[in-house]
Amino acid sequence: MTNQINSSSFFQRYAFWFLLLAAALLRSIPIISLPFNWLESYFHEISHGLAALITGGSIVKIELFPNGAGLCTTIGGSRFFTSFMGYTGAATWGAMLYSLASINQKLTKAVSGALLLLLICSCLLWVRDLLTLVILFLLMALLAVKIRWWQSKWFYYGMQLIGLTVLLNALFSPFYLIDGRNQGDGATLASLTLMPEVVWVAIWVAIALALLYLLAKKQQ
Repeated sequence: MTNQINSSSFFQRYAFWFLLLAAALLRSIPIISLPFNWLESYFHEISHGLAALITGGSIVKIELFPNGAGLCTTIGGSRFFTSFMGYTGAATWGAMLYSLASINQKLTKAVSGALLLLLICSCLLWVRDLLTLVILFLLMALLAVKIRWWQSKWFYYGMQLIGLTVLLNALFSPFYLIDGRNQGDGATLASLTLMPEVVWVAIWVAIALALLYLLAKKQQ
């Protein structure tokens, strides 16, 4: 019994680092990493859309693709804020999921339910193609399964793991912009501000690293 208690307290003390390692492993496994890539892509695109809505624009449609890429088509609003919030929003969503899931199981269940509701609303309001609909349905099914087992002591660790995996994906995703094609959010911001695309990539990476640091600091 004493060994079990010591083992449990040891895991709780270093839970952030164990989960961060697990998240790094998950995102490197080809098939298993797909749902986490889709979720990060969804957070990226919905962040674009919400930024457009906040600044007076509207969302036309949200598209997700099997390889983890996505597209949010918007009209109006602040082009700068809408472009900036994709990677920033994905990292923030990941950190928020981890932080809220760290409080207690009931709040974790409520957050999971709210996320499920957001996915449903997205399907009803902004999805126009079958592929995106299927991807979002798969994500909703996974969340529904997790909510079904919310009373398990490992439930909130699962949500923390999802948050960290999304955050790690948001950390590494901006590097794909450095491909010489002059496309994507970095290129858009470069054209709007005259700051090189690589500067915006560095800013997004710094934001994700800062959020990881804050989560690690909170663990201490």
